[in-house]
Amino acid sequence: MKKAFSDEDLIKNLSLYYLNRHLKKKPIEKYHRTIDESPLHDREKYKKKAEILLLNSFMHHFPEVKFEDLTCESPDFIAKFNDKKIGIELTEVINHLEMKKVESNLNKIFRQAEIVLEQEDTTKYRGVYFLEFYPNIKLETLENHEEIILNIYKSIKKGKPFGCVKSIRKSFHRRNVFITHEYNMNLFDELCSEKILELIEKKNEKFPYYDTSVDECWLVIVSDMNSIASRYTFIQDKEHLNEVKSPFHKIFHLENLCGNITSIK
Repeated sequence: MKKAFSDEDLIKNLSLYYLNRHLKKKPIEKYHRTIDESPLHDREKYKKKAEILLLNSFMHHFPEVKFEDLTCESPDFIAKFNDKKIGIELTEVINHLEMKKVESNLNKIFRQAEIVLEQEDTTKYRGVYFLEFYPNIKLETLENHEEIILNIYKSIKKGKPFGCVKSIRKSFHRRNVFITHEYNMNLFDELCSEKILELIEKKNEKFPYYDTSVDECWLVIVSDMNSIASRYTFIQDKEHLNEVKSPFHKIFHLENLCGNITSIK
């Protein structure tokens, strides 16, 4: 995925995915150790870890796939499957572009609130907190951020919503304090098939520059359902995906919460 992640997004991704009961922990832990041992910069390591976590559901559908190169660039990963060398290019489809910036700002705020609570008393506050905010929340200035952090702190300390926090729910975690968004899905939250087709077109243009030593190159498009910006309920005009033309040998759309996979090519 060639996109600008914030450190807050990456840390949050790692935290949340470790809590996912569908996580194939043994291979994930092995792949993460391999990434840690690589000469990549720390920021690149975070990106690679987040990417391999997005592929967790993919591993449930293709348990025979064994990743061999986790630190390459074009494509993102090299794997072995049925005695073939497979290049896997991964990209995330953003369903709510306007929410991406909002979510990134909130993740920064969450991280600051987590630090405050852990510094005060990690043992007392450890857990995963799912927060919902009132729609008039303001993120424009540093003063607004500080006020939101204080509202979050008071909500968690009191165990009930305070200020701009509309609702709060806590789940067990044995080590740290994690704060994230409450998972609310709109029944009619559609992902337009055109967004998927546009992504495929962009990747098609880059295809000639991918590693030519692979036997096949697969494109995996992911909806990161732990992100407000990527969530969806259904794919609108899904039949349009049958018309796709691409040099990629296989194309899949994957949602990473329940692991639903759509074979596009």
